[in-house]
Amino acid sequence: MDYRISYVDDIESPLGPMIAGATEDGVCFLEWHDRGGVEVILGRIEKRYLCTPVKSATASAHIEMLREELTRYFQMTLKEFTTPIDVYGTPFQRKVWRELLNIPYGRTRSYGQQAANLGKSEAVRAVATANGANYLSILIPCHRVIGANGSLTGYGGGLWRKKRLLELESGVTQEVIAA
Repeated sequence: MDYRISYVDDIESPLGPMIAGATEDGVCFLEWHDRGGVEVILGRIEKRYLCTPVKSATASAHIEMLREELTRYFQMTLKEFTTPIDVYGTPFQRKVWRELLNIPYGRTRSYGQQAANLGKSEAVRAVATANGANYLSILIPCHRVIGANGSLTGYGGGLWRKKRLLELESGVTQEVIAA
């Protein structure tokens, strides 16, 4: 595989700092800093993409677009991201992530509903595992997937963030405040 992460930069958000990476083709990861720490995140990225991401002295148009869109998202003026993405995953993971992109802003789906939408009703655990392998927090909205009983389950950024993101999207809150 010849995958090149050309740009890495930090992005501030109302829910805490994030780190983003991009190739020439689009954003390939967006993670919360406290999801193991920056060095751990970069290690996971290096393992997945088989390259060493380093912070670049030059700006990435993709990361700058992402930064601007995230600002608008948290201000509740953006409901659909247009920042190009360039993610690597297995064919099944990519299918699951495309299905996540079909969940409308402000709506949720259960893991079972997501599996059924993929024509794989029996594969709920595999779908949940693929959701967990999503490295594009918020952009590929895995925070919109909940338990069958409506409970908040599984989110790499922490359940408190998942709750805040869902509240933001549902209009329950007019601002997102860090816990």
